[in-house]
Amino acid sequence: QVQLVESGGGLVQAGGSLRLSCAASGRTFSIYDMGWFRQAPGKEREFVARISRISFSTYYSDSVKGRFTISRDNAKNTVYLQMNSLKPEDTAVYYCAADPPGGTDFEYWGQGTQVTVSS
Repeated sequence: QVQLVESGGGLVQAGGSLRLSCAASGRTFSIYDMGWFRQAPGKEREFVARISRISFSTYYSDSVKGRFTISRDNAKNTVYLQMNSLKPEDTAVYYCAADPPGGTDFEYWGQGTQVTVSS
């Protein structure tokens, strides 16, 4: 099992940047694929980005591709989401999640961090 804590959210103007961090407890962080999701008010949670545990392959939703970058530092048990060229429609609560090996979906979730982009 792993516990996840996000940080780095805040208020930023359109066109600005933020870097989110997600710190994981436990010594098995490296075995998990990690992901970022977001949920805007009145909308369903949506996938943002994913990074694999072995090859560090990355995947992005079309809405953030080219603007956001997911990365991980297994020595620090941390996954990051660098967000550039932010738009008002990026406003949401951002969650990190862990997908265990052999699992069928992301099973562990953080509490979320608010990102607000003003126009």
